[in-house]
Amino acid sequence: MNVLEVRELCKKYPKFTLSDVSFSVREGSIMGFIGRNGAGKTTTLKSILGIVHPDAGEIRYFGREFAGHEREVKQQIGFAGGAVDYYKRKPIRKLLDVTKTFYDNWDDDACRRYMDLFSLDAEKTPGELSEGMRVKLNLTLALSHGARLLLLDEPTSGLDPVSREELLDAFRFLRDQGIAVLFSTHITSDLEKCADDITYIAKGKLIASEPMAAFLSRCKETGCGNTLDEIMVHFEKESLYEKAAE
Repeated sequence: MNVLEVRELCKKYPKFTLSDVSFSVREGSIMGFIGRNGAGKTTTLKSILGIVHPDAGEIRYFGREFAGHEREVKQQIGFAGGAVDYYKRKPIRKLLDVTKTFYDNWDDDACRRYMDLFSLDAEKTPGELSEGMRVKLNLTLALSHGARLLLLDEPTSGLDPVSREELLDAFRFLRDQGIAVLFSTHITSDLEKCADDITYIAKGKLIASEPMAAFLSRCKETGCGNTLDEIMVHFEKESLYEKAAE
């Protein structure tokens, strides 16, 4: 089952256009979302969350159109844009009390399990946590209402290698629980360790959306590179040369 389907998504700004982006996220899978700065990753995420309104396209969650079912859908998804950066001086328990009022299915037992899993202390404040632990707090907030899909924008950005590996372990654990994860990142080596599928956009256009193994194999066979880093450099240079030749 696909927990998210995006079809021909378009969003036009004066100096940037997101054109006909399509992909789907399977239940219990990890999808990596890549592209250089300004490629349209954040615009895509904001569009599928309803933060910005796309000009065209269809967005479906759990088989239902997002339009008309936004409240029900948002009860079943979680979004994190990195570390928690608000209420830095309030105890985490206060932050949990505020957050739970927004969700019909908030589960205190699940919240305690994730707090224990991520070694979070409810008496500490977000300001007392490391960057990696603050990201885990954000995940706890997203997961404690029974989210079936996590949408994460650069969750590992700024983390040290050990904290990034711990976060990837958390993603793999969630996948094993049947929770789908879609996350954008510039650290492509992280995706090679955990992602089942890959979606790659460049300059607002879809380059590929397919299983990771198939994407790497195809690119290797066509001489585009052996790693995600090499593949991105190949496509971006090729695009630059094409623009220069125009």
